[in-house]
Amino acid sequence: MFDFLNKKDRQPPALPEGTVRRRYSIEGQVQGVGFRYRARYAAQGLTDKIALLDTRPRLYSDLYTLGDTDGYFYGALAPSTGFVDLFGIEPYYNGFYLALPLRTAPDRLNTNVEQEKMFGIFQEYQSWVRIMGVPTVGAVNSKVLAGDAGGMIKLAEAFHERKFAWVADTIYDANISRGVRMVLISGPSSSGKTTSAKRLGIQLGVLGLQPVLISLDDYFVDREKTPRDADGDYDYEALEAIDLDLFNDHLCRLMRGESVDIPRYDFITGRRTWHNNPLTLDERSILIVEGIHGLNPRLTPSVPEAQKFRIYISCFTSVAMDNLSRIATTDNRLLRRLTRDYTQRGADAVATLSRWGSVRRGEEKHIFPYQENADVMLNSSLFYEISVLRPYAEKILREVPDTVPEYDEARRMLKFLKNFTPIPPDEIPPTSIIREFIGGSSFKY
Repeated sequence: MFDFLNKKDRQPPALPEGTVRRRYSIEGQVQGVGFRYRARYAAQGLTDKIALLDTRPRLYSDLYTLGDTDGYFYGALAPSTGFVDLFGIEPYYNGFYLALPLRTAPDRLNTNVEQEKMFGIFQEYQSWVRIMGVPTVGAVNSKVLAGDAGGMIKLAEAFHERKFAWVADTIYDANISRGVRMVLISGPSSSGKTTSAKRLGIQLGVLGLQPVLISLDDYFVDREKTPRDADGDYDYEALEAIDLDLFNDHLCRLMRGESVDIPRYDFITGRRTWHNNPLTLDERSILIVEGIHGLNPRLTPSVPEAQKFRIYISCFTSVAMDNLSRIATTDNRLLRRLTRDYTQRGADAVATLSRWGSVRRGEEKHIFPYQENADVMLNSSLFYEISVLRPYAEKILREVPDTVPEYDEARRMLKFLKNFTPIPPDEIPPTSIIREFIGGSSFKY
């Protein structure tokens, strides 16, 4: 698809007939309001774009047009639509699905869209943010500037709490009806699995069950024993990075009612440690296991299927940049991971960014194929969170020097963050999922 990029004697393909690409650099007026872009967007009824650009503290904004459609984009754009010579349009529910080339195989289309559970949970949250009046970044920024950040935080956190209570009720019913004794929580990196497991445990406790939590991360093999990926880097997303024999031995012993010493993995030293705090299950206990491989059937072959309840959790970002441009869920998760790795795992932005490609490949191979096996799905995103993450992530990203390959990605993320009006973390409750990444949680990790 992009073969011409490596050949100096070839020219980029021309625009499709009948289309024109124009770029406007609009000088801002009072408080960043550009009369020229306001007039264009107002004429087309694009109030979402006006709200976004009005709340960005920038004197200049770059606007793009294709035919008679005006747009504002925060990501990379091809010089012309002629660059995209491989795509497809597939029917999907009451609309259509735009099939684009696979990231790992640009000569093949990604037409695997049979993801009904994920689509359903994303639609639910998207409908909710519309009802709450915050479907776009401009709407969120406007509420922040109006002094309503605290109200947004309370609404988003209350919505999460209702979802955790509903999931706990569902697990309780499954415990009664089919003897569920183990809850497996899976999801990609920085989905908030750990905090979700703890909050779910509290809701199960309200119902009279005794939650016992285990993190799969604590069963990582020592770092030098970790398998390598195709680039020769440690592949922490591989199932073989988990000590499966030890983990399943502990499961069997716990199910028999024995006491088991659970390891603790130190991400700084890359070693397992042990502590004298054994776990034991009784007739009221329900085991909660969280980790990226939770839905992989190879993880728990010794436990009968009827005793398992599977949860898939991810950060399905439902707030859009505007009504035309979505925010990539992977960008939201990357911001979470940058912040957490820097403050809690001793990794700077260069280390996190350099590993992100391997993390993504591991997710596509080891996590996403099993997501539809979940009994329920949870969306861990908070519509206000990128505004909170901005000051943390900006400080970290600015430390990336211009002498490393990760500099371009750091610049892209910094440009992206400029669209958000910062929110201080003061009113975020200590049990919030976002506390797992910025600190200040009342949970122990």
